Parts: sequence; C-alpha cells; structure tokens
Amino acid sequence: DIKHKIQTLDTETKASLSSLEERESTIEHSVALALQKVEAAVKAAASSITYNNNNNNNNEGDNNNDDENEDFGLLMKLKSYCVKMDSEGFGAYVCSMKKEIELMREKIPLALAECADPAKFVLEAISEVFPVDKRKVGMTDLSWACVLVLESLIPVMEDPILGGNRVMVTPSVKKNAKEIAEKWKESLEERGGVESVKPIDVHTFFQHLLTFGIVEEEDVGFYRKLVVGSAWRKQMPKLALAVGLADQMPDMIEELISRGQQVDAVHFIHEVGLVDRFPPVSLLKSFLKDAKKVATTILEDSNHSSRAVHLAARKEQSALKAVIKCIEEYKLEEEFPPENLKKRLEQLEKVKVEKKRPAAAGPANKRTRVSNMGPMPPAKAGRITNAYVSSFPSPPAFVRSPSHTQYPTGYSFPSPVYGHGNRSPPTNPYASPYSPEATNPYASPYSPEAANPYASPYSPEATAPPLSPQLSYPATPPMSYPAYGGYGN
Repeated sequence: DIKHKIQTLDTETKASLSSLEERESTIEHSVALALQKVEAAVKAAASSITYNNNNNNNNEGDNNNDDENEDFGLLMKLKSYCVKMDSEGFGAYVCSMKKEIELMREKIPLALAECADPAKFVLEAISEVFPVDKRKVGMTDLSWACVLVLESLIPVMEDPILGGNRVMVTPSVKKNAKEIAEKWKESLEERGGVESVKPIDVHTFFQHLLTFGIVEEEDVGFYRKLVVGSAWRKQMPKLALAVGLADQMPDMIEELISRGQQVDAVHFIHEVGLVDRFPPVSLLKSFLKDAKKVATTILEDSNHSSRAVHLAARKEQSALKAVIKCIEEYKLEEEFPPENLKKRLEQLEKVKVEKKRPAAAGPANKRTRVSNMGPMPPAKAGRITNAYVSSFPSPPAFVRSPSHTQYPTGYSFPSPVYGHGNRSPPTNPYASPYSPEATNPYASPYSPEAANPYASPYSPEATAPPLSPQLSYPATPPMSYPAYGGYGN
C-alpha cells in the first residue's frame, strides 16, 4: 500500500511539473496571439464604423435581406459595443434581443473577442443586475441575460494553447469577481436565505464562479444547499458536477427522493450514471403514486369543492406531463410504456374542456309573452348557470418540476362527499380514484343538464313549472367518464 501511494505521488508530481513547463513555454506565444487580437480589434473597429455609416445611408433600402445579412448586422452591432467598451449599451442590447437568444449565443463570443479586456467588460455589463439587482422593484428579470453573457465569455478567456486548463484572467479582475461572489452570498439573508432564492439567480451565481475560475472548496456545503434547493432547474445537475459536487451526488439524489422530488432525482441519476443504483422507472411510478395521493387529499376539501377539483386536476396533470417527458427524454418506453399515461392525460384534458364549454341556452332562458297570460319560466333562469361558471383559469404550462408545485393541504372530514353520496377514496393507489362510482370529481357540478333543467317550455320532455315561492330545482345530475385502469404496465 505504501509503495502504491509513493508511486501515485510521483506520477502526480511529474504531471504537475510537466504542466508548469508547458505553461511557461507557451507564454511568449500567448502574448504574440494577444497582440494579434489587438490588431484585429483595431481593424474591426474601422470596419464597424464603415458598416454603421453605410447602414444609416441605406436605412430605407431593400427590406428583403436574407438571414445571412441580418446575422452579420447583429454581429457588427455587438462588435461595435465591444470595440468601444460600451458595456452599458452592450448589456441593454443583449436584454432587448431575448427572442433571438440562440443567435445571440452564437454571436456574442465572436463579439467579446474584440474587447481589449473581455472579463472586465462583462462584469461591467451585468453589474446592473448581478450580484444585486439595482433596478426598481417589479422590473423584468434579466438573469437569463447574465447567464448568457457569462457563458459566452468562457471560450474568449481560454488559453489559445492550453484551452480551458488555463483561463486568461488578470489578478485584478479575479479579485473583483471574488468580491462580487461574496456580495451575492451576503445578499441572500436579505432575500430570505437559501430556501427563498430564485433558481435562475443560483444559476447565475454558479456560472459566475465557473467563468472566472473562483470555485472555493470550503464552500462545497453551501453549494450543495443551493443545488438541492433549485434541483428542478434543467442545468443544475451539470452545474453541480462543475462546482465539485460529484462525490456528494448519491447523497443528494437520496435527499431529493426523500423530499418527493423523484423526477428531479432521475435527471441527476442519468447525469452521473447511477441508473443501476437508483432505477428510474420505480422512482417515476412512486412519483405518480404520491401525486395521486395528494390529489385525493385535496378532493376531500368539501367546503371548497370547486377549488379542490381544480387543484387536484392540476396536480395530476402536471405529474403526468413530467413523467411522460422524462420517459421520452431517457428512452424508457420499453420499461415504462407511456400509452396509459397519455390516455389518462387525455381524459383529464377532455374533462377540463367540457367544464370550460359554455352551457347551452334554450328558449326557456327567455321570457315569452303569452296572450293567455299562462305561466312563464323565471326571468333569471338563463343566468343561473352562468353565475357559477368556474372562475379558475386554465392552468399555465409548467417549467418547474411538479414536485415543487405548492398546493394547499386538503382538509380531512369524517365522511368526504363525492358528487351525490358519501364514498371513501379507493385504497388501491394505482386504481383511478375518479371512477364512475365516485361520480367523477373532475366533472363540473354545473353541467349542461343542470344549466337548463326545463329545456324548451313547449317540449314534451320538460314543461316549465308555474312561478311559485315553493319552486324547487332538481339536483345536479352526476357526470362521469370511464374508469381509469391505472398507470402501470
């Protein structure tokens, strides 16, 4: 064992010495390349001025420019800011081009290469938003622009010979970057701590550390808290590895599972290749089971039945969408066919559409003047159903993981009411709790049948009763759809 350790140390020492020698030997060449960049920047400045002048003269020219010319114009615009070191104008222009984010991702590195000091330029460009947003409260979140610019700076600062192994950042800029990182950490207390920070802000912070090479080993515990708190964000598994949390990934996965974030855990599992240790399919089925339990609990809130139905439907729908997307992303169709999940999702979507469909208005909703002064339907009969149309809007498309969606805890009652009759929720977790026997809790209590109980006053099926204080309306008939067999294979 001792001999093996000595050999390992010797190997590491030789590798370190070789790296130092290589760095020393490439310094002169790197300086020469830097001088070439300065000369190229001067030429780019002259080209930019010429382009801007020509563009102003031909402002009312042909509007049918092809994509290549438009791309070139965007690049020259970015380069003009970089050559002039106009960080404020650069930041404002990037923020205004969110719809062209993919094109900006391609062009910004080319433009930053024209800066005399790209690192300093970027820090100044994002200073209005990061580390602390200095703008008025309620302004549009621009953290995405900070992440985009910081990512674009990485290839610009890489050593032309050694690549990413050596980042060309001056000591003064690195010191400034560390001070900015410390200021961001201090501002967390004012924003409610790690638990309250927005995931996009965490992403910006991590990208700042990686771009300027200022990840600190003593802050690993702090980094882990940030990762777990924002685990639903798509880039978080890769960022966790980049900031040195590879050894802690198994523990973080177990923590996510214990917190009911199985879908987030699956993303981390595939990123680090721990599929054998944490089977994804069983985790996804467990996630669906938990989501159905939560939906059933919400439905027990009989005092707010309309809201309970709405929240329960949203919970199950978001869970189904997340699992289906996960199955397709990681090619798990053979182990967990998504057909049954898609059918269940279609059922829920169909019920939601039927609920939002306006009630049919028949002749009975209008007062008819009868020559013989016979009985007439109530004057407000046509407005009764419209007054009870659900006020809850259709749920928006979710970006966050369903495991983070917050719903109020359902109220427990000794005998919850499901439609017409008291029935207990089913005990089988994978059997549908919304079967015909439960009178379909997702069906609207204000169905078209109840919307117009008397149909036409002249039809044989229904005759309007005389207007009387003793008038009583029939109970709302239940609605149901076919029972769902479950999510499993």
